Amino acid sequence: MSGLSLPAWARPADILDLLRLSVPIAISRMAWMLMGITDAIVLGQYSPEELPFVLNSWLPVGVSLGFGLGILLGVQVLTSELMGIGRVGETGRIFRRGMIGAVIIGVVLSVVVYLVAQPLFHWLFVDMAPVSEAAGETDHAHVANATAAVTRILSTSLLGFMISNVCSYYLEALRRPILVSVVSYLGVTVNLLLDLAFVGGYWGFPQMGAEGVALATTASRWLISIVLLGCVVALTPALKPSPPGPADEARRQYSVGVGSAISNIAEWGGFNLTYIVATWISLAANTVYGYSVQVVGFCFMFYLGIASATSVRVAEAFGRGNRREVTDAGRLGVAATILTGMVLGGILVCFNDTLSSLLVRPDAMLDGIALAPAIASLLVIAAAMTIFDGLQATASFALRAQEIVWLPSLIHIGSFFLVMLPACYWLGLVQGRGAQGMIEGALIGVLVAGLLQTIALEWKTARPVKERAA
Repeated sequence: MSGLSLPAWARPADILDLLRLSVPIAISRMAWMLMGITDAIVLGQYSPEELPFVLNSWLPVGVSLGFGLGILLGVQVLTSELMGIGRVGETGRIFRRGMIGAVIIGVVLSVVVYLVAQPLFHWLFVDMAPVSEAAGETDHAHVANATAAVTRILSTSLLGFMISNVCSYYLEALRRPILVSVVSYLGVTVNLLLDLAFVGGYWGFPQMGAEGVALATTASRWLISIVLLGCVVALTPALKPSPPGPADEARRQYSVGVGSAISNIAEWGGFNLTYIVATWISLAANTVYGYSVQVVGFCFMFYLGIASATSVRVAEAFGRGNRREVTDAGRLGVAATILTGMVLGGILVCFNDTLSSLLVRPDAMLDGIALAPAIASLLVIAAAMTIFDGLQATASFALRAQEIVWLPSLIHIGSFFLVMLPACYWLGLVQGRGAQGMIEGALIGVLVAGLLQTIALEWKTARPVKERAA
């Protein structure tokens, strides 16, 4: 009698390969969000009322970052394809092309964000903000000025972000994610020390609140960039001569990235605009909602590890022209995402009170609202939200690794701008549900994105070869 057999996509060797890639990438990517969580926790102990200034600043900074990192994703995809066919020595031209793009994009975006910060936030918070009873005595001009000041500091980190992520993409595609992880956590450690100095006032430094957070983030990001660049130069063929690539290689590298950039703008821009809507409600609503989304973002780093590893495995199989392996790699990534989401969601539900007390002082109050209990109640909703957030990432990464660019981008635009933002505005502001309405609207948006991206992945990769080639 034959035993129960596993699906073709769940072969032990493939699972081990996914884990070997995804765990170090997740740990590395978690450093991004760990910096944000560290900033939020330190700020929550000293000046939780200033968290909205940091969150709102990520509207121009986050959208710029999402655009740049999306454009540069082709470094990972094309390097993985060359790795898949055993031509690692030719990958240097991919890295160099990506680095040139990183410098140009980083400089331009830094200048633009610095210049638009003040007029943008004055328009959003002074000229455009709707009247909200919950807003109370909020000084909208102060909110605009404080957010602009934080944004200008963070704008100087954009070039560093671009350089470090080209290096990360390249090293991960060369299957050296552990190196990226080590360097990233060096940055996390430095960021924590700088937070304690600039926000907590340790070692005789003045307490600078939200601006101190921005300074810590900028300094630690530049440190990561310098160290990663040194690792790439010393340990990879990045600067070694390589033969010219195919005539359309540069176009392919950036066309893969354009779709990802549009998706990032939709997702990051959509989420960051919800912080603006929450601030229109009140600073307390922004703070409670913002801390909850920070936890969701931390969970997202686990999914980003799975998504990035799935992208590498799909791109390698795609480069070899093996449709069966492409399909299996995508399905394994989706299955791993669902399993991870069940575990993370359970943790958020079971430990919501503990997590909220870690984020802010247990006695912290803002506009008469006890912050820790309010955050704890939203983490239960966030538990349902996180799994769909992971699905939309894994499925869209797997689609782009097959050079299917525009479909995942359109899904992201529709889900985050046409579903999530209106839902947050309606539930949070119009219906007066405050922070809870905001998190409910965000849940609706990521649910739609997760389901549609997963359906699209299955549809695209399960079709006959001749149909997909058409």
